[in-house]
Amino acid sequence: MTTTGRAETGAEQGADQRPGRGRPPRYRRDELLERVVEVFNERGYEATSMEDLARATGLNKSSFYHHFSGKEELLGLGVGRALDALAAVLAEPAARHGAAADRLEHVVRRTAEVLLAELPYVTLLLRVRGNTKVEREALRRRRDLDTQVAAMVRAAAEAGEIRPDVDPRLATRLMFGMVNSITEWYRPGVRPSSRTDVVNAVVAIAMHGLAVKG
Repeated sequence: MTTTGRAETGAEQGADQRPGRGRPPRYRRDELLERVVEVFNERGYEATSMEDLARATGLNKSSFYHHFSGKEELLGLGVGRALDALAAVLAEPAARHGAAADRLEHVVRRTAEVLLAELPYVTLLLRVRGNTKVEREALRRRRDLDTQVAAMVRAAAEAGEIRPDVDPRLATRLMFGMVNSITEWYRPGVRPSSRTDVVNAVVAIAMHGLAVKG
């Protein structure tokens, strides 16, 4: 006999622990965002519904809205994390001081390192197409970063530190197109390449390909 209400049966207690019912799983905000970004990358942002996100995380929609205002905020946080990390590279001392070619090499290396460290978030960023306000802002920020790097390439060419016969903007697109392609084939823990091997190869190919022939 119970003193208040009715007793829960074992089956009901078990049901309360199932994802999406009763007591939801506990997530830190960053953990929840990480899982959401995985779903965006798997299904595509536009094809993903809040129901899909709730199903993937075991949360119900009301629990989701307790953490985030909606799908577009989640996209903004995901691409923002990638953009903030890439922008931070250009603010590092080695990217701001010294010979232009040395600064460029530092940016190429660190960009590859950031991409590998933040792989799901950069992958999401590279798939943005500008269909929403958040996406258009992300593309604007990407263009700003490209402009800064192109200026660095131009300065290195004018200083005679790299070959001058390749348009700086084209060189920038080619170099970082190579870096960005890592998102399409790199899988953590899968041989033959470690993160260090990938980064070193990117720097060697990018910088030696631009080097002035002695």
